[in-house]
Amino acid sequence: MKRMTRHLSLWMLLATALLVWQTAVARDLPDFTELVDQAAPGVVNISTSRMVERTASPLHNFGDQEIPEILRRFFGDRFDDRVPMPPGGGPERREERQSLGSGFIIDEAGYIMTNAHVVEGADEILVRLNDRRELQAELIGADAKTDVALLKVDAEGLPTLTLGDSDDLRVGEWVAAIGSPFGFDHSVTAGIVSAIDRTLPRDAYVPFIQTDVAINPGNSGGPLFNLDGEVVGINSQIFTRSGGFMGLSFAIPINVALDVADQLRDGGRVNRGWLGVMIQPVSRDLAESFGMDNPEGALIADLDPEGPAARGGLQAGDVILEVNGEAVESASTLPRLIGRVSPGGEVALTLLRDGKRREETITVGDWPDSEVSAANGQGEEPASARLGIAVQPLEEAERRDLGIEGGARVREVDPRGAAAQAGIRAGDILVSIDQRVVEDPDQLAELVAELPDDRAIPVRLYRDGRSLFVALRLSHG
Repeated sequence: MKRMTRHLSLWMLLATALLVWQTAVARDLPDFTELVDQAAPGVVNISTSRMVERTASPLHNFGDQEIPEILRRFFGDRFDDRVPMPPGGGPERREERQSLGSGFIIDEAGYIMTNAHVVEGADEILVRLNDRRELQAELIGADAKTDVALLKVDAEGLPTLTLGDSDDLRVGEWVAAIGSPFGFDHSVTAGIVSAIDRTLPRDAYVPFIQTDVAINPGNSGGPLFNLDGEVVGINSQIFTRSGGFMGLSFAIPINVALDVADQLRDGGRVNRGWLGVMIQPVSRDLAESFGMDNPEGALIADLDPEGPAARGGLQAGDVILEVNGEAVESASTLPRLIGRVSPGGEVALTLLRDGKRREETITVGDWPDSEVSAANGQGEEPASARLGIAVQPLEEAERRDLGIEGGARVREVDPRGAAAQAGIRAGDILVSIDQRVVEDPDQLAELVAELPDDRAIPVRLYRDGRSLFVALRLSHG
């Protein structure tokens, strides 16, 4: 009996100690309730609609009948938005598709920030507030390179969020997100900052904030908060192999987003510095060949002969090590450092040429395909924005070698654009489009402006000295 009593007392002591430890841990964890109460009214749900052309196929010939399970298993989502059609297919139909995202109010006058990909190609944008009001939104502009869009609704006295300073973020500090994952309004998730200044392969202009905050489809465009309730980022994308959250999410720093939003609001477009160089990473072997101790910087592989770098005396083979005293840690960081310099401004570059460091001052130009999606659709859409590419003229020697009279070289491809979807790559030489010869970049812009929407267009190009065709389809809107 005494032994049983001793065991019971020991278990009680252990249970008490565990309870005390749990209470201490809970006391040290952050409490987000006050933050949510204050911030939730300024977070909005965004839905968009778009009218698209689509052609019926035999897979859509079941009309209103139930699709057999065996076909669903093999063909999956292709039946989800089926259109009733007579046997054998039918004419093209216009149908509405919707997407869901998040956003947040930054100004009592009705300005709202979100991701550019949330509103891309939308014919109509609807914003639902915390109080369940639904308002039509006007797209002031969107910048694909930073994935930032600015909207405006016709309302006054809206609840606004406090914007913080993303430069003050530290790895390890707590952050929280509010958004609409899968359409569930004002869902709250929390985590820590995992890393800062992350450069993703297809987004060289944004020094992303990496977190482990749970982000899912519908969170895009929503705010990321610090513990003071200040917005420090815009939730933009996740790294996933399953389509769902896997512990890696990325947010656009609010300082970067605000600069873009201010330019969109004031000038309707984003001005971004441009050197006119094609760059590549410095591998360990290349570093050794250049006499460098470590692989760093951005190696200039080629230059636009009419670009700022060529005019300023830069050469192929130069390695750019610093921009205005800031180290170029890798090739992917150079576009961001140059892009934040205003066109027409001077930039001090530290180079490595022939094994020696040297200083050069270059006057940067304006990025040739700086584009903005016009809010009201007025004005002519730039060719580069329609295709999602930047091009440059061909040298006479290149034309002679290929036996062509015209052509335009693709300098850069927007991974979200129509050209990328068609398989067009940087370095390709466009020879003809829709069976019409491409004479030069200016004439290419005229050709693209006349292309129809939602119809496959043949594009002939040269790649690695060989000619091939790809099918290009420009989306409606």
